[in-house]
Amino acid sequence: MTGRLLLLPLLLLAACDDLSMARQKRYDVYRRADLWADGAAARTPPDGTVRQGALADEAALADPPPVDAALLRRGRERYEAICTPCHGLTGHGDGMIVARGFPKPPSYHEDRLRAAPARYLVDVITHGYGAMDRYANRVEPRDRWAIAAYIRALQLSQGARVAEVPGLRERIPAGTAPGGRP
Repeated sequence: MTGRLLLLPLLLLAACDDLSMARQKRYDVYRRADLWADGAAARTPPDGTVRQGALADEAALADPPPVDAALLRRGRERYEAICTPCHGLTGHGDGMIVARGFPKPPSYHEDRLRAAPARYLVDVITHGYGAMDRYANRVEPRDRWAIAAYIRALQLSQGARVAEVPGLRERIPAGTAPGGRP
């Protein structure tokens, strides 16, 4: 009886053939598949299919996080890593790829983009616009908000006047303002 009990697991293991799973007939992704009317092996997901993580991303994009120093630091880090090749360090659209012949993106300092809500900037990062590709798969939702906050900081910094910055006039030595004006 004991011999039969030992033989049973061996028979069950012999029935498992891992190779048949690895060598089964299948369609390669970019090959023709006569099974389908359109002949394509790669199938389009059914309508209503939701990508894993999409609901969490939507929730993270629903409301902007509070703007604080940490968010601006993260926004600057992500902006410099991702956006400067096209938009440049100051957001004027003078990045390195523009110097190499790629079309110049709009400056963040145009009135239209200064007046646009932060949500617009996040949507452009998410979905792309014009020649700009979508970055939804490369930039996390919270980082999109961080980049938008940093773009707002760039807009403020590039358009600020000395008189508008509290205490700045006192910290700048006389005669050192741009153009020699105090």
